[in-house]
Amino acid sequence: MFEIRLIVRTAHLLAAAAWVGGLFRRMVNICVGVLLLSGAYLMFDRLTTTSLGWPYLTVLGIKIIAALGMFVLAIYLGQSNIRRLAKRTSRFSKAAPQLMLALGILVFLLGALLNGMFEATLAPT
Repeated sequence: MFEIRLIVRTAHLLAAAAWVGGLFRRMVNICVGVLLLSGAYLMFDRLTTTSLGWPYLTVLGIKIIAALGMFVLAIYLGQSNIRRLAKRTSRFSKAAPQLMLALGILVFLLGALLNGMFEATLAPT
């Protein structure tokens, strides 16, 4: 079971890194799918493995909301060229790539925090 967790966790991290730095639409779509599947697996695995408490659930909820925000921004930024040209003059269109990067950094930091919180519950006291 440990090997599956390690493989899923590695796939999750690699997909996240490729997505945040990805330029190719097909790669981004694949990464989003991998992130959703591996994230759901990791969430249920960790929530059923140990008692993590409200702080963990709160951070997890914030991470999920930030990741969903990134998915919405990716859809918005990936629209057709005609729509993109029409929206290019709006403030939101100009700020969307920076917002996506900021959310990506936040999601990575929250993931590291969640991992630390999870590891702390497994360590002997």
